[in-house]
This record gives sequence, C-alpha cells and structure tokens, in this order.
Amino acid sequence: MDSTALWFLIGAVLVFFMQCGFAMVETGFTRAKNAGNIIMKNLMDFCIGTIVFMALGAGLLLGEDTLFGLVGIPNYGYITNFATYDWSSFVFNLVFCATTATIVSGAMAERTKFSAYCIYSAIISLVVYPVEAHWLWGGGWLSRLGFIDYAGSALIHMVGGISALIGAIILGPRLGKYVRDAKGRVIKVNAIPGHSIPLGALGCFILWFCWYGFNGAAAKSIPELAQILGTTTIAPAVATVSCMIYTWIKNGKPDVSMCLNASLAGLVGVTAGCANVDAIGAAIIGAVSGIIVVLIVGFLDLKLHIDDPVGAVAVHMGNGIWGTIAAGLLSTNTASAGVDGPIYALIHGTSFTAGLKVFGVQLLGMTCIALWTAVTMFIFFKIIEKTHGLRVSPEEEIAGLDSTEHGMPSAYADFVPSVDPTVGYAYKEIAVTGTVPPAEAVEVKTVPDFTDTPAPSGITKIEIICRERMLESLKNAMTEIGITGMTVSHVMGCGIQKGKPEYYRGVEVEPSLLPKVQVDIVVSTVPVRDVIETAKKVLYTGHIGDGKIFVYRVENAVKVRTGEEGVAALQDVEQY
Repeated sequence: MDSTALWFLIGAVLVFFMQCGFAMVETGFTRAKNAGNIIMKNLMDFCIGTIVFMALGAGLLLGEDTLFGLVGIPNYGYITNFATYDWSSFVFNLVFCATTATIVSGAMAERTKFSAYCIYSAIISLVVYPVEAHWLWGGGWLSRLGFIDYAGSALIHMVGGISALIGAIILGPRLGKYVRDAKGRVIKVNAIPGHSIPLGALGCFILWFCWYGFNGAAAKSIPELAQILGTTTIAPAVATVSCMIYTWIKNGKPDVSMCLNASLAGLVGVTAGCANVDAIGAAIIGAVSGIIVVLIVGFLDLKLHIDDPVGAVAVHMGNGIWGTIAAGLLSTNTASAGVDGPIYALIHGTSFTAGLKVFGVQLLGMTCIALWTAVTMFIFFKIIEKTHGLRVSPEEEIAGLDSTEHGMPSAYADFVPSVDPTVGYAYKEIAVTGTVPPAEAVEVKTVPDFTDTPAPSGITKIEIICRERMLESLKNAMTEIGITGMTVSHVMGCGIQKGKPEYYRGVEVEPSLLPKVQVDIVVSTVPVRDVIETAKKVLYTGHIGDGKIFVYRVENAVKVRTGEEGVAALQDVEQY
C-alpha cells in the first residue's frame, strides 16, 4: 500500500471522529437537560447510517451509473466479493454520508422526538445523500460537466443545511424562544444560551482537526495534500478573525459562540475549492464566511423567527452555497486541481468564456442539488409529521429530553443542576384553584431594623451573598478579624437590576439565576459592624453583582452535643 492510499484511510478515520466534534458543539450550544439526547442522536446517526448505507445507499452512490448519470445500480459486492471488495471507498463514503445526516440534528435540537429523528436520519443516509452524491462522486452527470466540489460544500454541507432548515421550519421554535401578541405576531426574541461554551469550543477544535482529513483525504500526491491543508487552515482562521471584528463592532464585544461558528463556516466555505483555489482565494472565502454566518443567524432568528439553536443552517447551508459559488469564481490553474474561473481567467489572460462556463456549471449543479434536497426532505418530513409526529409534547420539552425520551434524570448526575433560562415563559396559562388569599398562602415576616445594639441573646447572624470567585478572599479577611467559623452554601440567584446588556449570538440575554455563594456567620464577641465593614471592603468592585449582606438578631443558639445555650453554645470548636 502506498502512502496516498494509507492517508486515504487515515482521512476516513478522521472524518468518522467528526461525529464527536458535532456532538460536543451541539451539546455545548444547547441546554444541559438535553445533553444525553444529543449524544444519543449523534451516536445513532452513524450506527443507523451504516446499516442503511449497506442496505441501499452505497449501491445508489457507488454502483454502475444508469439513468443518464442520475443514480447508481445497487450491488452487494461487500457480501458476494468480500475479499476483493473496495472497502476503502465504502468506508470513506460512509463516513461522509453520516456527516450529512448529523448536520440536521443541531437545528432541530431540544424538541424533536428521538424516534422521529432516527427515521429521518435513516432516510438521509438511505436515499437523499447517496443519489445526489452519485452525480459527482459516483461518476454521474455533474462529474462529466466538470462541477467543482472537492470535498462537499454542496454535496454534504449544503444538503445537510437545507435539510436542517426545512426541519426547523416544520418543527417550529423551542418553547419560550419567541413571545407573540394576541394576533400571533412576534414581539420579542429571547436568547436561550447554551449550557457549556467550553464543550462547544472543544467540538470546534475537534472538527477543525478532523477537517484536514475531510478535505485532504482524497489528495493524489503529497504536494496536493500540502496545498489542501494550507487552504483548509487559511480560510477558517480568516473567517474567525473577520467574525470577531464584525461582532465586536456590532455588539461592543467579540461574540465567543459566533466566532466558534465562524471557524466552522470558514471550513465549510473552503471545502468545495480546497484544491482549486490559492491562498488569496482561501482568505477571501474565509473573510466572507465569517460575516455570512453572523448575518444568516441574525436574519433567521430576528426576522424570519426560525429557531436554530446551534447555527447549523448558517454554517452549513449558507456557507455551503457560498463555498460552491466561490469555488467557481476563485478557481485558479495554479492550484493543484484548479482551472481558471472568470476572475483568474482575466488575471492570467486565459479564456474568459471557459471561466464563465466553470462558474455556470457551479450554479447549475448547486441549484439541482438544492432542489433535490428541498423537495425530498420536505416530503419526508411532512410524512413523518403526519404519521408519526416530529415534536415532543410541551411537558416533555420543558422537563428535558434526557428524562422524557431516555429515562435518565441528568447527563451530569454529580453536578449542580443548571437553571433553565426559559423557566417563567409559560406555554399556557395555569389556573388558580385555591381559595386562600395570597397574603396568607405565602406569609412574609419582616426582620426588625438592624442597629449596632447587640441582640438580647448577644448573638447576631450575618448572611453574605457574593460571587463565587470572592469566597477565598472573604474567608481570609474574616479570619483576620477573629471569625473562626462559617457556613458556606452554593446558591442560585439574581437581583432586580439588569445592569449592562449582555448578548448571546446577537440577541440580548434576559436576566436569569446566576451561581452565587452564601456565607453565614454567627457572632457574639466580634463586633457586627467589623464583620459588615470587612465584607464590604473585600467584596466591593463597583459593579452590579458585588453582593448583599443581611443581618439578623438571633433569639438563641443551642449546641446539640452538650445542651449549652446562648453565647456558650458558640465558644468551642466542635469535634467530629
């Protein structure tokens, strides 16, 4: 086996590992209560996809060309000729097929029935992807016209993105995403932040790493591979920087999640022309991709009110289209597999007519692939919706798909449960049936105004709420003034001030419960005022959220072990 054949198989393995990257991105950009469901979907994309690809998909894609280059004739050589079957081609095309299916998951996350997901994932790998992929990679009609899509901006990413868009439209938005008036018009768009940006970032880095195999596996020589790895590095890097600058100017701060999306957008954009464009072309593709992803995310969310939790449509459809167009516009004969498109035909003095033909073939192929995908996926989604159902019930969505679809209380069993930022956006009115007046049902007791005068018992409790990162400084300061005991609790809370607006993917984030620390200190000999002033000095930064201090007079204290009461109960150190 020569080195290029070995690299081809290594590339296939890298493309398989992209499933992990997609799983991490989608999990991080959505809520913790659905993390297990998302992992399960990404796992089943590949497992179900393998079965149906063996059953029919591989034959439609790789079989002998028929019907004027529209489809392959299914064959089962992996059964009849196991020893001599081209397993390299089978595995390589299988992992690409699974990538197409998994793109759809993100746009339909957090409200799709798992069983429905398994059905449409199987359909994509069984029929939708194999047929259109045959047009180019199976020797079909697009390959004869010279259509440029080296690694799948159109065949994989645009197809996955269009499927995601259609699915998200039919499925509808997540509960609480859009607030509507009595006439059904959207009057407010709510941000629903993902629960773990670090997980999302890990997924993006994994995908970028694996993309070197995704784009480069089919390279026919080491120099060609090196050029492909170069363009595959330049485009996402430039895309990320252009997105950072754009969101910095637009929102006043660089948007972390959008920059992660932009890295993937640049990779998608350069995938079609990775072997056909030069360094300048890759940089142009990346610069445009970084802006496109932000514009499409905002347009879908704020104007069309289509809920795509992870930006799958913007990344894959938007930049799949742009990458396919750019491969024709910016193709150059100086690249390893390139021919001059219209721009470089003018620069190099070659045939402009031939360059226009290259661009025209790109538009024709892209349009046909898009139409095939849109029509077939709309039909399949509608059939599933009418016969089986696509969406879980509102109650199941609120509880989270981990528990309702998979019977697991949480994907993070040993961690503090996160607070759903959409709690409070009721999906329907809840009837009040009780007869007790609110003032009696929820009794409120006021604490007498605090003065520096000690309580009759000589005991005072100080409750301090502060940021988690300030705990260590607070503990040290309390020790210095003679405080030898305290109780620390991790709590969630928020104040009434909104403070400076914060944004998630271009949408202002509503105040939600934030992690805080509650420190309870009971004193008898240390002056209460000393505790208060010390805490204020340590915690003060001048920003909203520095904390609050509550002071209570304590009627009595009882030590369980000895029965001592009052100040005496506080005097010695408990032995455990």
